[in-house]
Amino acid sequence: MSLIAATDLAKSFGAHDVFAGVSAAIPHQARIALVGPNGVGKTTLLRLLAGLESADRGRIQKARGLRIGYLPQETSAADSNGPGSNFTLWESCLVAFAGLRAQEAELARLEADMADPRRTEDALARYGPLQETFERAGGYAYPARIRQVLNGLGFTPEEHVRPLAMLSGGERTRAYLGRLLLDDPDVLILDEPTNHLDIEAVEWLEGWLRDWPGAAVLVSHDRYFLDRTVHAVWDLSARGVDIYHGDYTAYAGQRGERRRAQLVAYQTQQEHVAREEEYIRRNIAGQNTRQAQGRRKRLERMLREAEIARPAGERPVRIEFGPPDRSGDQVLETRDLAIGYADSAEPLFRVPDLILTRGECAALIGPNGAGKTTFLRTLLGQVEPLAGSVRMGASLHLGYFAQAHGGLNLDHTVLEEVLAASSGLKPTQARGLLGRFLFSGDAADKPVSVLSGGERGRLALAKLALEGANLLLLDEPTTHLDIPSQEVLQEALAEFPGTILLVSHDRYLINALATQIWAISSEAREMDVFGGSYAEYAEARRQHMESRKAQPRLERRLRQTRPSRNRRNPELEAVEQRIAELEGELATLASGLELAGGDLEKVRTLGSRYAALEAELQDQLAAWERLESGREQA
Repeated sequence: MSLIAATDLAKSFGAHDVFAGVSAAIPHQARIALVGPNGVGKTTLLRLLAGLESADRGRIQKARGLRIGYLPQETSAADSNGPGSNFTLWESCLVAFAGLRAQEAELARLEADMADPRRTEDALARYGPLQETFERAGGYAYPARIRQVLNGLGFTPEEHVRPLAMLSGGERTRAYLGRLLLDDPDVLILDEPTNHLDIEAVEWLEGWLRDWPGAAVLVSHDRYFLDRTVHAVWDLSARGVDIYHGDYTAYAGQRGERRRAQLVAYQTQQEHVAREEEYIRRNIAGQNTRQAQGRRKRLERMLREAEIARPAGERPVRIEFGPPDRSGDQVLETRDLAIGYADSAEPLFRVPDLILTRGECAALIGPNGAGKTTFLRTLLGQVEPLAGSVRMGASLHLGYFAQAHGGLNLDHTVLEEVLAASSGLKPTQARGLLGRFLFSGDAADKPVSVLSGGERGRLALAKLALEGANLLLLDEPTTHLDIPSQEVLQEALAEFPGTILLVSHDRYLINALATQIWAISSEAREMDVFGGSYAEYAEARRQHMESRKAQPRLERRLRQTRPSRNRRNPELEAVEQRIAELEGELATLASGLELAGGDLEKVRTLGSRYAALEAELQDQLAAWERLESGREQA
């Protein structure tokens, strides 16, 4: 039996019909992507499945006792706080373990009772079974689970104690997502879960979803994320939902084949209709009247019962970057470059000496706040480097796509904004260009200030297409674009004969375009340069991380800090040996916890073992410090 089954759903808002005829089912352990152009009703369908709205027609059946976790695109402080108004991030996560914490409190009370001779026997009788239940349910592992989720979603340990009311909107959404994962519902319904995550956090979420035993329905514009998480795709349109099997890439190929087959069937039927109508027209009043009347009835029945609709167009947006003037072979060179601001003592990061040549695409990646946009602004001359130099090549014409679309004049209409970008453009030509970017008719006369994020992104791309640039500096160009528009932009950039410097969290786009990866580490405050695709970079990074985990952390620290001596204390050596063993086991367990994802039984077992070893490690460290101090004094 399916967890959720929808039959012939329809939804309207006033006179606007959002969709109709939606029938689909969510089986156990499903991983489903819900896709479709912006405005087609994806969020509305998710809310119907979550029980937050009612359909105008059709029905939704759910398994008895089903628990659903729903993540909206944006959350408020009230959403994240749950029953409390002043929760910290950690406290909000503790709510997911209210039952375990109640058992924990009861165990503590029973321990106190055992100290009273009058209550010892009764307390012991109740303590054993309760402790076994508590341990089996993961009672000793839940703090480790909370740390695993919060760290995975990009929260630092210092942020664990911050009040939710002090978090930004994006941070609150991440906090709410973490709480949903810890709640462990039967079905997760997630609306754009990667919107506020950097690449490392998205990769962690991919691992969690891959191992989690429940079902999930996802709306996301992150095609790489969908490739690594889903097994089926629901393609939503006003006429219903088409179901495809496989990941996003498989869906894209199947969709193209299906639409081509539909187009052939549609054209074949239209040719048949035209022939039949011509025969009926010529014979309805002649000697073959009866045959013509019979054909007309059959034609009417066919069109009533089996008419094939014309397939929807595949390209809602048409993006073309015209052939630019040729630049010099060397586009960009840096020497001893440090990126940051003059009022800061430390740079955001240092850049190795690098060279970008004509025709390449460099993808600049890194966590939020690492300084990616500041690097672009330094190349544009808007921010002075803290140290070193940037040398731009000859015959360059730069085109800049700003992440927040800061180059748009909010006082202009859409048409005025495009006309201002090109002095030689006539209004009729400008309207033709805007039509390719979905600003047809009255939409071209809308004020820029009232445009949505996706509309502003399309307008900024329209302006960029006019500039004739041979070096494109693109800061998150796919943000707010729906998947069909992302696909068109990707094809346009792939055909662009100039040079591209791309800042993006869109790994699908990066993997399709990048010839080298510039990765910023905010911890090391350095940029690493990798020659190759994103997939090659990700594999190299995975291998590097695995090799680092293989070497115990504390063993390295002890080697670096302890002085060399001819005479050694056997007791001290035994403690150091045990510390090294514990660190090795903890490193292995930490890796296991990361890989365990949503396997609750495995997390509980590993978490309990981790807590026990961590406690022993603290005792051994205290012993080592005591012995080392005594030896120093001796």
